Amino acid sequence: MKTPASLQTLIEDGVIDEVLRPLKSGKEAAVYVVRAGDDVRCAKVYKDMAQRSFKQRVQYQEGRKVRGSREARAIEKASKYGKKQQETAWKNTEVDALYLLRDAGVRVPTPYGYFHGVLVMELVTDADGYSAPRLGEVELTPEQAREFHAVLVRQVVRMLCCGLIHGDLSEYNVLVGPDGPVVIDFPQVVSAAGNNAARTMLLRDVNNLTASLGRWAPELLDTWYGEEMWALFEAGDLQPDTPLTGRFTPDMRSVDLDAVREAINDARELALIRQQGREAQDED
Repeated sequence: MKTPASLQTLIEDGVIDEVLRPLKSGKEAAVYVVRAGDDVRCAKVYKDMAQRSFKQRVQYQEGRKVRGSREARAIEKASKYGKKQQETAWKNTEVDALYLLRDAGVRVPTPYGYFHGVLVMELVTDADGYSAPRLGEVELTPEQAREFHAVLVRQVVRMLCCGLIHGDLSEYNVLVGPDGPVVIDFPQVVSAAGNNAARTMLLRDVNNLTASLGRWAPELLDTWYGEEMWALFEAGDLQPDTPLTGRFTPDMRSVDLDAVREAINDARELALIRQQGREAQDED
């Protein structure tokens, strides 16, 4: 395996000692397993984004703070410098979110630093020390599904109490470690107070989790945790350990109940399609 230039720089700087293997690669970044002294960690190498990707991110970036008025003006004008600053801000967002959420007790990988565009962080492993599987790759008992759902809902609550919403939470960015679920991938994290689509994204995150885990524990499909926590958040009553019931009575005067139900059904149908796709691959 050829060592990427960005990781070679980290080796030369003494941040890591060796690149062991690739872990995964996506549109946003490639992740590698690396060794730092006696510790095995992972390094997330962010890819440069084309202009079309920035357009897709507009909804997520609303409400984000930019360091410096010059950078903010450049981003607004979409100048060459502005696009570069926008890309930098996109990468920094995940790093900042990880440190904030880790300090708040959210189950995320421990970050060890951001160097030359590379995020070095904890490698989440399973009980045998191998790279932990994604939530969508494991079979669960109904009891495990209910337990994981409760844990993940609590992580969403704690994120919301930090003023953040994951924005793309699903069974594909939750890893299953020996102590339970760990949430990953935060470059698209959303400002809960500064983004007009915050409520919609929160409900989608919770609905995605509920639809996925509801395959193993169908009673979860009749819960309303997203609506409940958002109502508490808007009222200023949500705390990291606020008890939730999963029950919610919408105000029929202000809530489009059909739209809420449609969002839930969309999330469940998407989870079913993904499950069928995985089953088809297994048969092949």
